[in-house]
Amino acid sequence: MKVIAFDLDDTLYKEVEFLRSAYREISTYLSYNFGIEDTFDLMIQFYDNGKNVFEEIKNRYCLTVSRDTLLEIYRNHFPDISLNVDISQTLESLRERFCQIALITDGRTITQKNKIKALGLQKYLNESLVIISEEFGSEKPANKNYLHIQNSFPNADFFYVGDNLKKDFITANFLGWTTICLLDNGLNIHKQDFNLSVEYLPKYTVTSLFEILNII
Repeated sequence: MKVIAFDLDDTLYKEVEFLRSAYREISTYLSYNFGIEDTFDLMIQFYDNGKNVFEEIKNRYCLTVSRDTLLEIYRNHFPDISLNVDISQTLESLRERFCQIALITDGRTITQKNKIKALGLQKYLNESLVIISEEFGSEKPANKNYLHIQNSFPNADFFYVGDNLKKDFITANFLGWTTICLLDNGLNIHKQDFNLSVEYLPKYTVTSLFEILNII
């Protein structure tokens, strides 16, 4: 038995697409409630320039809406995101090989579950192996998150595929899992830094998720 656990954000899809989807939702909200048009491009501009997007948009239009309201829309909207072809083909290939597919992701329950539904990941995932930090009660790199997967399949071979070197691989390495890092193609929200001690580093790196099929 082979068990492949994936990270979600910037691994199975690019998190910047969620961000863009959320800004579109907020732009629609502002248009409907305040009659303000075309704020999407402005929010993207603020983001690209490293600004506090919500404060900038509130100040630009003297809005009375609270930052918490905008943040709630950001976190809770149902996102317009989808799997790339190479990722869906990879997951299909793993399923055809009778691999168990798991998910270990940090984030809020409603946010991450909406992403899973929007991406159509339910058909690939073993529901009992979906670990969302808020729901599970601990974040990576806590042993608990990985051991839940490991203890479900005694004597299996375990793999973890992620992108964040600060937290994705250190525990999986300690437990003897095979660790694989999907390299940033320039779109990741959190940039990768390989200048870390060896226990944080993955065993393999790939430029496309499809390449993991040569490792697993």
